[in-house]
Amino acid sequence: MRAIILSGVFLALTSGLLWAHAGEQGFVLLLPTAAYITAGGVTVAITVALLAVLPGGLTEALFRPFSLGRIRIWFRVRHAISLSVTLALGWLVWRGLVGPGDPGVNPLPLAIWVVFWIGLVTVQGLIGDVWRWINPWVGVAVLLRSFTGMRPPLRYPRALGHWPSVLGFLAFSGFLMADPAPTDPGRLAVVVGFYWYAMLVGVALFGPVWLIRGEAITVLMRTYRRVSFIGISKGCISIGGPGWQVLRAPKAGLGLAAFCLILLGSGSFDGVNETFLWLGILGINPLEFPGRSVVILPNILGLLATNSALVVVFTATLWVGERLAGGQPRPLRALFCLFAPTILPIALAYHIAHYLTAFLIDGQYVLAALARALDLTELTISAGFLNTPGPVRIIWMTQAGAVVAGHVIAILLAHALAMSAGDGRRRAVLGQAPLALFMIAYTVFGLWLLATPRGA
Repeated sequence: MRAIILSGVFLALTSGLLWAHAGEQGFVLLLPTAAYITAGGVTVAITVALLAVLPGGLTEALFRPFSLGRIRIWFRVRHAISLSVTLALGWLVWRGLVGPGDPGVNPLPLAIWVVFWIGLVTVQGLIGDVWRWINPWVGVAVLLRSFTGMRPPLRYPRALGHWPSVLGFLAFSGFLMADPAPTDPGRLAVVVGFYWYAMLVGVALFGPVWLIRGEAITVLMRTYRRVSFIGISKGCISIGGPGWQVLRAPKAGLGLAAFCLILLGSGSFDGVNETFLWLGILGINPLEFPGRSVVILPNILGLLATNSALVVVFTATLWVGERLAGGQPRPLRALFCLFAPTILPIALAYHIAHYLTAFLIDGQYVLAALARALDLTELTISAGFLNTPGPVRIIWMTQAGAVVAGHVIAILLAHALAMSAGDGRRRAVLGQAPLALFMIAYTVFGLWLLATPRGA
């Protein structure tokens, strides 16, 4: 057993950029994770039990925001910032093509995978909508329309809904998890440059609605902003408990509801595909991992299977709950669209927990790159904090706390949505019971995923 643990530590500490989130795993295996997993599941279960006895309007009150006053958005400033980000993105793509091949030195992989994918997505989900200011297509689209005066030649088909963005995000997740070298600067430059131009064509053909429904990154960021503390509505800036905007937003369409589930499913498989369990299923020795090129097809199929299974199980819990609640059953599609956004706090919590260690290590590469660009003192990259149990315990507890908090918020949101939809407390509790059990089980699964050995 000691040999396996030490081998896991060695592999984790010598892994490449963006696989550093497994670096503390050797010490995590020594923690009493079974007790923490049990405590997390019990915490979520107690939350469910309390909803059956607490006053009906309490959960809605927890998410009631308060206004901080009106805010004026200067669209010219917003468009200028967007254009600046677009120019910066163009420079990053150029550096990806002609710059150093080391992903720890080239600024493109650092910007995409550390600053954007870990940092900005987390800020968007926790704090507020920063994407509306830095969206790299908005400023260019406004500029093109100002110079040409042309209107979009095509009307976006209503039947498409958000399904193009669903396919786009699945492609993004597949590239992240199955491509042999997603951090290779040249390879990443081609992908980023092609995607930016393809989405600009979509904006030119269909107008801004393409960004709102068809462009996966914008839909991702607009979806996660529903979980953030700060929101803007009708010119007013408000702050409330995480998830309050889920209750205030219009009911999601079927495509957007599926997008919410796929955020969670893809994030979950992003952890599963690195575990000894998954590699064992594929017949691969985790201590002699042959490389990512061997698992391209299995990871793609696993990604699709995980998302499909999650959608099926989530839908089944809603179907069973509606029959437990009694009365005239509501259409399953309407229930799916109503409750799917309550999964967002869990998806965001998994994102934060999964990439926390990567951010602590790879963020140092970002700071080092900034120091070099500003001709400052060279910074030393260190993973030494992963070599002692104390910091590892703090990291793991933070990850576990994020996962548990995400599930508790999701349960409260689902209950508040059921109450606001006109269900009495009894009907809301009975109708949400299968979904609550699913969330308890998913809590245990998520905490196990944090603690289980990894080999890829």
